[in-house]
Amino acid sequence: MTKLAATQRSFQRIATVFTLLSLVLVSLLAVEAQSATPPGRRAAKPAPPLPSPGNPATLRAAINDLVTAFGPRYPRGAEFLNRLDAGVSGQEFVALQREALTANPLVSGQPILFIVRHQYKPDHHNTETMFQTGEINTAKFEGGSAMKAIDFARGGEVRTLLASSDGVVRDPEMHFSGTKIIFSMRKNIQDDYHIYECNADGSGLRQLTFAGGVTDIDPLYLPDGSIAFSSTREPKYCMCNRHIMANLFRMDADGANIHQIGKNTLFEGHGALMPDGRILYDRWEYVDRNFGSAQGLWTVNPDGTSHAVYWGNNTMSPGAVLDARVIPGTERVICNFSSCHDRPWGALAIVDRSLALDGRAAVVRIWPANAMDLVDHGNFDEFKKVHPKYEDPWPLNDKYFLCSRMTGNGEQMGLYLLDIFGNEILLHTEASATPPSSPNAVATLGCYDPMPLSPRPRPLTIPTRRDFANKEGYFYVADVYQGTHMAGVKRGAVKWLRVIESPEKRFWTHPAWFGQGSEAPAMNWHDFNNKRILGTVPVEADGSAYFAVPADKFVYFQLLDENKMMVQSMRSGTIVQSGEWQGCVGCHDERRAAPPGDTRALALRRAPSELDGWHGAPRYFNYMAEVQPVFDKYCLRCHDFGTKAGAKLNLAADRDLIFNVSYNELWRKNYIHVAGAGPAEIMPALSWGSHASKIAAAIRKCREKYGVTDEALERIITWIDINAPYYPTYASSYPANLAGRSPLDDKQLARLEELTGVPFRKDIHCGQNRGPQITFDRPELSPCLAKFADKNDPRRQEAIAIIQAGKELLAKLPRGDAAGFQACEVDQKRDDKYASRQKIEARNRAAIREGRKLYDERDKQ
Repeated sequence: MTKLAATQRSFQRIATVFTLLSLVLVSLLAVEAQSATPPGRRAAKPAPPLPSPGNPATLRAAINDLVTAFGPRYPRGAEFLNRLDAGVSGQEFVALQREALTANPLVSGQPILFIVRHQYKPDHHNTETMFQTGEINTAKFEGGSAMKAIDFARGGEVRTLLASSDGVVRDPEMHFSGTKIIFSMRKNIQDDYHIYECNADGSGLRQLTFAGGVTDIDPLYLPDGSIAFSSTREPKYCMCNRHIMANLFRMDADGANIHQIGKNTLFEGHGALMPDGRILYDRWEYVDRNFGSAQGLWTVNPDGTSHAVYWGNNTMSPGAVLDARVIPGTERVICNFSSCHDRPWGALAIVDRSLALDGRAAVVRIWPANAMDLVDHGNFDEFKKVHPKYEDPWPLNDKYFLCSRMTGNGEQMGLYLLDIFGNEILLHTEASATPPSSPNAVATLGCYDPMPLSPRPRPLTIPTRRDFANKEGYFYVADVYQGTHMAGVKRGAVKWLRVIESPEKRFWTHPAWFGQGSEAPAMNWHDFNNKRILGTVPVEADGSAYFAVPADKFVYFQLLDENKMMVQSMRSGTIVQSGEWQGCVGCHDERRAAPPGDTRALALRRAPSELDGWHGAPRYFNYMAEVQPVFDKYCLRCHDFGTKAGAKLNLAADRDLIFNVSYNELWRKNYIHVAGAGPAEIMPALSWGSHASKIAAAIRKCREKYGVTDEALERIITWIDINAPYYPTYASSYPANLAGRSPLDDKQLARLEELTGVPFRKDIHCGQNRGPQITFDRPELSPCLAKFADKNDPRRQEAIAIIQAGKELLAKLPRGDAAGFQACEVDQKRDDKYASRQKIEARNRAAIREGRKLYDERDKQ
């Protein structure tokens, strides 16, 4: 028996080797078939080989697990093991693997719902799949779609539940009862995405949202029967480009009383319900930080209270963490590790936030396996390198997962089943669609959004904590000294907490200024945000603070010392709903930690502090109005054109093509040290801002000599600490001109370049800018005229005339940094749309308060 057993083991090892060789051969043949070039087409670059779908050892592990887990519900387990023991290989192994794994009751116990559509066309960012009417990328919409179900208990029979020849069906979600499906659909390119519902068999189709000129996507059922979804109903744009963004909204089951529950300045999407009743979603927003590494996972209560970081907010790579779902029975999630500038696909990863709130330490598994090397490596687009690409994960349990994955046929996506044992099998793919539109295109329909067509557990309902009065909510901090990145800050050093609003971007231009990324129009030297200071509140001796904040404001906090100088800054944002009471342990606190033992904070023993504005009522920060007057009064007599000190640092107010002279000089010559669009990581206390800036130190040192007042000094310090912004508005007077800010058009600049030799139109990057070359306020002092030795040179006179024309236009039509600014017609229309949507939001909230029901206006469709 011993010799026989040894012989059997030898044969099994040989069979395994032959199986692996067969699989390699199959993969090579598949790659060869993929690289075959049809007549009339250029050969495409061969794709990397697809990952191994598994081997006898991985299949054996899965079968044994299914036998143990399901017993009589997996009756053929012994048969599958016997066939595997017999030494199957090649296609016989592939067939056995598919048969054994689709017999999994989690797969065959009910039909699998999925979507058929084309892959979204490439665009600026992974959030750009809406292609909304009237926006910059509408033409990228591609119709032809269906919602289907495949039943593996019936041999893989496929049923079409709903089809649209010119539209797209997307983002399905099953009701807890298993009897209804909610989804988003767009009928054609003239339409926009709206929320629909149908029965599980595709019958009973009904439309729930109807608003024109907005996009409604990513719906999900909430435990109380209401529905959450993402929408562009607060029309705002990507700060680093020109694309429409979306926030979380909620409505009744019949589509009534739609209202906003998320308010961050960019995107909130891919909402999924957690077992505790919260919504898990991915959020893109950047306050004083890099645009590409600011899309992590967040949670929120269904009423819009308690927005909180879940994982990945300070991780550089992946640049985006999308489409997360909680793995049943665990504290882990499976999600998509994607890139900033890509479609919403990439690798699939299992994340355990109990191990870490950021970075590789929390990633316990990833598909494909080699993608683990990309975590915490490189930049925010590293996951563009992943092959094949995955998306739309659905956890069947803690070991088996459905997803959409590249099939190897170009960008076509198929339905796949993955498991933790190493098996990865194609469940279904669709046939090719219409012929390719270009020689290198592969026009195929793909399969997306797989999930069981069955009931699922209904979590408990979290009670509503907001009052819809549109007034204020309350924040408290238990101890500002608690938490990460407060090292070196002595207890008692923090005296104040400043509350700053980071407003949304409602407008855009085609021309851009390049700071850390594309600003369209130019806003700041390196960062994208404007700011509005709401006020400053005291921090008690024990480090606690308690204060009221207006509802629906996207705000962040800064800690200040006795001189009102910034000690630490939040570099992310939050909101509070009307009537909400929200708190934290400390600044950059450990989110998984409990509050300190003594929670009787001094601040909570009194009424909440009220915000007091900043040298007047809250307003959008304008460098020319708030900071430049200080330099004019105390510095200009020495630091101007034509002076020795001015050659070193010119603090003149003169406006140039994009900003003004002093602003350009302070940034370009590094007299300020701020975060700009800084790193993904949390920055240490006192590492940037007024404490680290030369100009602040210089003014503080000589303030008594020149009689600089407390207010004047505070204006300079505060400007630096809120990241040194310039423009108070994203709106533009000259949307077609340089960076959306120059009063000179392209023709005028071209001629000025010919006359002066200065490449103005290329001088639009903060890292390459050569300094102010034009002064519209004193044209004859413009540095670009330095090449002309003769003041009467006709070319010099012509150049001055062009600059003078810009000066005259600025007087007639001031730009955003001046009093009397008026937005261009296009921006006025955008502002009108924003105001109209806000009125509808206010109307719907009033209906909720008063117990009435209001619906979208259908007559506008």
